[in-house]
Amino acid sequence: MSSAGAFEPHVHIPDLKPVTPDDRPTWELLSTCVHCGLCLNHCPTYKTLGMEMDSPRGRIYQILQVNEGQMEMGEAFVTHIDRCLGCVACETACPSGVKYGRIVERARSQIEQKYPRPWLQKKLRDLFYRRVIPNFGTLSFVARLARFYQRSGLQTLARKTGITKLLGMSNVEALAPQIDSEFFFSEIGKTFPALGERRGKVAFLAGCINNVAFSHLNRATINVLTQNGIEVHVPAGQGCCGALHAHAGYRKEARELARNNIRVFLSGDYDAIITNAAGCGSNMKEYDDLLEHDPEYLEQARKFAAKTKDVTEYLAGMGVRAPKKRINRKVAYQDPCHLANAQRIKSQPRELLSAIGCELVELPHQDQCCGSAGVYNVSQNELSMKILDAKMDDVQSVSSDIVATANVGCMIQLRAGMQQRGMNTPVRHVMELMEEAYS
Repeated sequence: MSSAGAFEPHVHIPDLKPVTPDDRPTWELLSTCVHCGLCLNHCPTYKTLGMEMDSPRGRIYQILQVNEGQMEMGEAFVTHIDRCLGCVACETACPSGVKYGRIVERARSQIEQKYPRPWLQKKLRDLFYRRVIPNFGTLSFVARLARFYQRSGLQTLARKTGITKLLGMSNVEALAPQIDSEFFFSEIGKTFPALGERRGKVAFLAGCINNVAFSHLNRATINVLTQNGIEVHVPAGQGCCGALHAHAGYRKEARELARNNIRVFLSGDYDAIITNAAGCGSNMKEYDDLLEHDPEYLEQARKFAAKTKDVTEYLAGMGVRAPKKRINRKVAYQDPCHLANAQRIKSQPRELLSAIGCELVELPHQDQCCGSAGVYNVSQNELSMKILDAKMDDVQSVSSDIVATANVGCMIQLRAGMQQRGMNTPVRHVMELMEEAYS
């Protein structure tokens, strides 16, 4: 591949051994790409860095070479794959229907299996993905430590004395959400009855980080649903959806989490399985892809995926009751990538905001990621902040009282952007604004 972006002819050699047979990107997935380049201007990393190797087309070319043993899985390859946000904006622009998200997730799985990351990085990744996130007891313990750090004065001391800057952690530490006083774990296993005539019965996924840093959002989501005649169950035994694991290449762990949630959520007679996090929803709707080679769970995974709905998707489809009051403010809605691009849900959040009286303001470049992308703003902080900077230019280009979105990762990132720019515009989840209208 030349620096100008032209592609050398590639001959498919199916007899070459891939680096590993597990979760390798198949020729059927890779060959869909015709290298037309229409994805380039939709890719945040390509627009920021201007490098072909950091575009969807360029990454697919590299993955194909590694997949067939014609290129080393070395540091350069891993760097370019790690830089991908996974926003799949490229998929919305692709005329060939390339499933880029599935390709890059499989490539990352190969990296996890075969590439020797630096020792400390590997240990921290394994601790986060294999110990903290999937284990609610460990997550609660870590969250309590973080809460003590935030509220004891240690955080203020570390910032004022420059310790966080000295450790190179000031930008990352500033992204940490405030830990809640009361966790949402206490609500798991409960049922919340519908108010008035019952119009539906759903199961709610509490998530992982939502339990310790956005419990108020989970409660707001349940309140809005019950106010609209929906009986809400928060099934006991549920766990993390596995989205962060799948995106990072920990597909084995993602499968175990998926199997657990399938067992838990399909054991009840629910009209839908609801989430308020775009990243969770997009992954849950692809459980059948995760479990495509699991004959015991594949059919159940398809049923689970078909029942999964983002809360905005579900409520807009049901039709909402008239709110008790109107939110007569100008609201700029920011599309989360995994809602707009992965799930193709764009109009529904806007319909709900309009239904409660908001005056909608459209941001420029709606298809561009804010740079959050799960834990991307931590693992690729410098690049993430450059992407956020472009997003904040768009936010400042319009006049609005509130910026609304439908994903907690976007909320964290946009709030960091507001702080950096010295702006006081609040960032709210659509469900928080709806709860205000119904309270």
